[in-house]
Amino acid sequence: MANFDFLLFDADNTLFDFDRAEDAALRQVLAERGYPDDDATRGLYLSINRDLWARLDRGEVTQSFLVVERFAAFTRAMGRDDDPVAFNRDYLDRLAQGAFLLPGAEALCRTLAPHCTLAIITNGVARAQRGRFARSPLADVIPYLFISEEVGAAKPSPAFFEPVLRQLGVTRRERVLVVGDNLSTDIRGALDCGLPAAWYNPRGLPNTTPWTPQWTFSDYTQLEELVLAQPSPLL
Repeated sequence: MANFDFLLFDADNTLFDFDRAEDAALRQVLAERGYPDDDATRGLYLSINRDLWARLDRGEVTQSFLVVERFAAFTRAMGRDDDPVAFNRDYLDRLAQGAFLLPGAEALCRTLAPHCTLAIITNGVARAQRGRFARSPLADVIPYLFISEEVGAAKPSPAFFEPVLRQLGVTRRERVLVVGDNLSTDIRGALDCGLPAAWYNPRGLPNTTPWTPQWTFSDYTQLEELVLAQPSPLL
């Protein structure tokens, strides 16, 4: 018997290689608009985008504002006046094609699927996330995809997690494991809702936040052992 009945996986940088998909999509839309293909240009966009996502995690901005403002701020910084709405639309369309999984993610999910109900929980933009999920090998393994834009709230808010738990029919929260790479959204959200949490930390980063997961793992084998075997403390 598995140690959990439900596994709620974050998507980006937990199962999906978001960095690869982001880089490919960004290069395409920049080239289409004649922007320089260099590290400085891409780095400027990434800095603006990541700052806005951090503000979203803190509840300071909305996602609808973020997805347009990131390109509005970028074009201003580059001295251009491209339409940020069209820029974002084209970027999301390219991003939706980037169904790249992290090494071992498909095998992990196929191993766990017979033992637990798997779901993806993501704050990503629905236009991109549904396209990436549908194109990935996980589409026939994971039956549930919950996207903050569609739920009406974002992680870490309980307003995101509670509808997910209701739709899954969860009656015992201790039998649900939230798995993610982001301490301030995935882990905090799980803990605030009384759910066990496992932090995916392949780079061995220190935890400098107030949120302490029950488990930390650096590779998928450790997670598989936690779910399917008698759990032992993971460092």
